[in-house]
Amino acid sequence: MNVIHKVGLSSTEIAWLWTTYMNDSMSICISKHLLQHSDRKDVNPLLEKTIALSEKHIAEISSIFAKENFPIPKGFTDHDVNLSAPALFFDLFSISYIYGMSRIGLVTYAKMISNVARADVRQFFSRCLESVNELYNTSIELMLEKGIYDRPPMIPYPDHIEFAQKKEMFLSKWLEKRRPLNVIELSEMFFNIERNYFGLILLTAFIQITKDERIKRYLVKGKQLAQKQIEVLNRILIQEDLLGSIMTNTEVSSSTISPFSDKLIMFLITTLSSQGITFIGHALSTSSRVDLVAEYSKLIPEILQFSKDGMDIMIDMEWLEEPPHAPNRDELARI
Repeated sequence: MNVIHKVGLSSTEIAWLWTTYMNDSMSICISKHLLQHSDRKDVNPLLEKTIALSEKHIAEISSIFAKENFPIPKGFTDHDVNLSAPALFFDLFSISYIYGMSRIGLVTYAKMISNVARADVRQFFSRCLESVNELYNTSIELMLEKGIYDRPPMIPYPDHIEFAQKKEMFLSKWLEKRRPLNVIELSEMFFNIERNYFGLILLTAFIQITKDERIKRYLVKGKQLAQKQIEVLNRILIQEDLLGSIMTNTEVSSSTISPFSDKLIMFLITTLSSQGITFIGHALSTSSRVDLVAEYSKLIPEILQFSKDGMDIMIDMEWLEEPPHAPNRDELARI
């Protein structure tokens, strides 16, 4: 006779379910605002599907937590979005937003699946990955159709394979002629530039609607940091006789009325900042040119400090919903 053991949620499974709940509840608020002001028949179905999928994810996570008698996060609700506020972005930004967030989702969900074991949780994240991949593909097709997708740099095809002959040339010491950028380095540079342009659009919009001076100063600092990353990477591309990447979609309206709560804005920016550390770290790990390694290494502490500053604001405002954590054994033992 087969014995079925009831297995509780591991700390990793709790972490990813909790994180997904928070992110999807935020996504619903932003997507509802975008849909409220979109009159494009080609874009609206994509926004409606984005909302429906996020609502489905929240329902499934709530069901899993309820069966475990686990507290359901508060996350973000209709109180965090003002649907009567004017449009903050022009309608084509909706496609860019879904593209940018689904790219992050593809990386994150793949990681989640590889970190969880319980069958129902694995199946849930597998469905999440499948659905976000569909959103990603649809958004790219629309961006290509509208002419707002900026392709990575093109290079001539090589006519033969090569093996590195000199370690010094491949690793490109400071005082020696640097080798050309390889396709792996080019790819990481392009997508980090693209990610920061996406951040610039959001930060530009949020700066003009935020009334709290401390939050505004924080967002301005974030905009400067995003601009710095773009400038550093573009400068290297231009030095290599490769055209630097430029933003093709500046989709911010002139509205100064906020459709989102400051809490939601801070959560989104700190979340994107944390993801930025991951992407810059990955670029660092795959780059072997000394100048690139040095630039990435200088950027990481600045992004870390920016993330910490955001957390400090959220804690001071009592907006930071804490992830579930292990018990404090010293406190329980009254040590």
